[in-house]
Amino acid sequence: MAVAPVPLWAVCVLRVALATVYFQEEFLDGERWRNRWVQSTNDSQFGHFRLSSGKFYGHKEKDKGLQTTQNGRFYAISARFKPFSNKGKTLVVQYTVKHEQKMDCGGGYVKIFPADVDQKNLNGKSQYYIMFGPDICGFDIKKVHVILHFKNQYHSNKKSIRCKVDGFTHLYALVLRPDLTYEVKIDGQSIESGDIEYDWNLMSLKKMEKSSAESKDWDQAKDDKSQDWEKHFLDASASKPSDWNSELDGDWQAPMLQKPPYQDGLKPEGIDKDVWLHQKLKNTHYLTEYDLSEFENIGAIGLELWQVRSGTIFDNFLITDDEEYAENFGKATWGETKGPEREMDAIQAKEEVKKAREEDEEELLMGRFGGHNKGFQRFHRRDEF
Repeated sequence: MAVAPVPLWAVCVLRVALATVYFQEEFLDGERWRNRWVQSTNDSQFGHFRLSSGKFYGHKEKDKGLQTTQNGRFYAISARFKPFSNKGKTLVVQYTVKHEQKMDCGGGYVKIFPADVDQKNLNGKSQYYIMFGPDICGFDIKKVHVILHFKNQYHSNKKSIRCKVDGFTHLYALVLRPDLTYEVKIDGQSIESGDIEYDWNLMSLKKMEKSSAESKDWDQAKDDKSQDWEKHFLDASASKPSDWNSELDGDWQAPMLQKPPYQDGLKPEGIDKDVWLHQKLKNTHYLTEYDLSEFENIGAIGLELWQVRSGTIFDNFLITDDEEYAENFGKATWGETKGPEREMDAIQAKEEVKKAREEDEEELLMGRFGGHNKGFQRFHRRDEF
């Protein structure tokens, strides 16, 4: 009997049902966002946020997000959610950021905090698990930060990941997988990936932790198990020869059977230590306690950053354990409005050019020739940085 194909909508519904969404924020309910997000009062000089879609957008309501409003300020705001652990699971952190103000120096990154973070006193010293996103300052710094907290220290990805520097909205996503691999995506495209223990320079720290335990286990195996090893492979069927003279030949010992390369984690003579360790690690899941991207008490997301020139808009926050769900969410939000956003910018640019020309023509007619180029100097495209 032929089986009817499963409709696409049913597959999508099943995918959503399987995904765990820990946090999702699109700011679609107007000013009620203030009930979910807490502005830090640690410093009276912290800048304030407002809900805005900016000067140009793809959709006036859907593109509304948290926008920085004051120049030369630190900002600190956060939202809490039900605590969870990503142990043994994929973790995806995703959001959109738009520097429509022609960013000269400032952060556009997010931070993931433990559940016990003090939101009212959030500041630059507040402990976080993950820091991820773009940072721009002058001509030298145009990078994507990926910082992980491990063993009470912060560790940065050693690879140079370049961020977007134009004034349009961009989708940033970080994927941390339980096999200790990671991926950084911008606008749905993978721009960097690799192994966490290598790309965060954590091998030396990890080996230092392991070496002490390995040495103890190795010495213990040699001292306590060597006799058991030898006894295990004595030929039990052998008997002492009738002409054996104990006084002349010493105590008789049964001959040894051929030894296998390893047995139950015990090391025979002549077996390399690395071979023994490899088998031991494989059997005991030794490395699980050294996973570098597992966080036990994730419970808040926040913006804690500095900006010289304000105007950045943060939107479409998502924390989930499902890469496909995150991809679809990105397409349904940023993917739907990115095109119309650029179209609106192009229309505004043409209007600015037209207005500048009209002003120049008016000045010429009035005999004020000194302003011939001023109109064009005021105009710039969002992608000319």
